[in-house]
Amino acid sequence: MTHRTTLFVVILILSALSWWWIAAMGIDMYGAMTGASAWMMTPTWDTAHVLLLFAMWTVMMVAMMLPSVTPLLLIYNGVARRTEVPGYAPSFVYLVALGYLVVWTLFSGGATALQRLLTSAAVLNPMMELASRRASAGLLILAGVYQTLPMKAACLKQCRAPMAFLAEHARPGAAGAFELGLRHGIYCIGCCWALMLLLLAGGIMNLWVIGALAVFVAIEKIAPAGNATRWIAATSLIGVGLFLFAT
Repeated sequence: MTHRTTLFVVILILSALSWWWIAAMGIDMYGAMTGASAWMMTPTWDTAHVLLLFAMWTVMMVAMMLPSVTPLLLIYNGVARRTEVPGYAPSFVYLVALGYLVVWTLFSGGATALQRLLTSAAVLNPMMELASRRASAGLLILAGVYQTLPMKAACLKQCRAPMAFLAEHARPGAAGAFELGLRHGIYCIGCCWALMLLLLAGGIMNLWVIGALAVFVAIEKIAPAGNATRWIAATSLIGVGLFLFAT
């Protein structure tokens, strides 16, 4: 098995396991609530339950975001195998992935804290959905407006051009590979943070919402016409948000 194939298999297995765990919790959450999601029904959020919530968010981000960074990882691996410049090794690609996932893990920590804050304030209901229709409308409009901003465009440009990103930001050595992953993760959060907040509007464990967001993020970052989708999304999100406000 070639190093490239091994990398692809690792990404596939990690993504599949993440989706399996999220799917199990999502199905149970909207079902009997006695299986994988039973721990979410606790009336007392002690340290153990908060850590489980943090793990849930982390696994969800891995499931949603790892596939969209695969082109960068494969390109880095290929360049590292062919380059004669010292300080680049194919195995360093795993450090790139680690740096990327560290950033999304930190994001998951922030999302966990936000969820607990909103739940304590009764803004989120027990099904982990926004209790207010107007709050959901506000999030949709926020996400739609952000799609049109220069910051979104700048971050998306970095995400959509992995070869150019490597040329600009790659540094030799293990530390350089890890830093590359961190940088890409930061740009990715700059691109997607407002979309991730839509999980609060549609239901944090709603598999339809999770799946739709994951597919949209992948299309936006990878598909040839993905850059144009941000305007389609902006129009749709703002339109639905205004409709919810008016009804």
